[in-house]
Amino acid sequence: MRKLILLLTLIPLITTGYAQRAYFSTGTNFSTFNFTSPSPMSTPLIGGTGSNLEMGLSKILKPEHLSYSIGVNLNEYNALAGDFANSYSWNTKYVGLNNSIEYSIPIIKNFRVIFQGGLNLSTIVYGKQAINGAYFDLAKQEEFSGLNITPHVHLAFTAPIKDLGFMSLGYGINKSYFLMNTSEEKLSITTNQFVFGLHFNIN
Repeated sequence: MRKLILLLTLIPLITTGYAQRAYFSTGTNFSTFNFTSPSPMSTPLIGGTGSNLEMGLSKILKPEHLSYSIGVNLNEYNALAGDFANSYSWNTKYVGLNNSIEYSIPIIKNFRVIFQGGLNLSTIVYGKQAINGAYFDLAKQEEFSGLNITPHVHLAFTAPIKDLGFMSLGYGINKSYFLMNTSEEKLSITTNQFVFGLHFNIN
């Protein structure tokens, strides 16, 4: 695991030259918690919504339709459950390092479609569980803490902003795994994302 983290961190240093774009993106997460436990919940979990923020740098590779991006992000993964007698909610924030490869295809003039795949490594920085008005700290729970490994795929459409760069609007899906969790309670999170981004040329 440490070798994987080291490799992902060193990729920007291995690629020669300097970053050619800076980007900022924001959007909404629609998350579903997949939770298993020796004592299963009596009420089904309902997907929750949260925000996502990311900023980073992109390097155009050869051939030019390929690029590598690295960025830091903040994701909210939330969920709800309850019935007439009980109510539950989970609110979490994870900060992470995202690595991705992008493949762009021109469609009309300077408009493009981008396919992206990558891996996000994150850890919890805030987590609260509410049960009938009582609050508990999720950051101390093993099934939520530790290293969160999240492979993802995205599809985005882009439009140029004169000579400054371009804007993007996309959809993605990812699934988070907590591989360091050794407890009997297991968690994975499936998230659909809608993302708007601004990408600026800096070369």
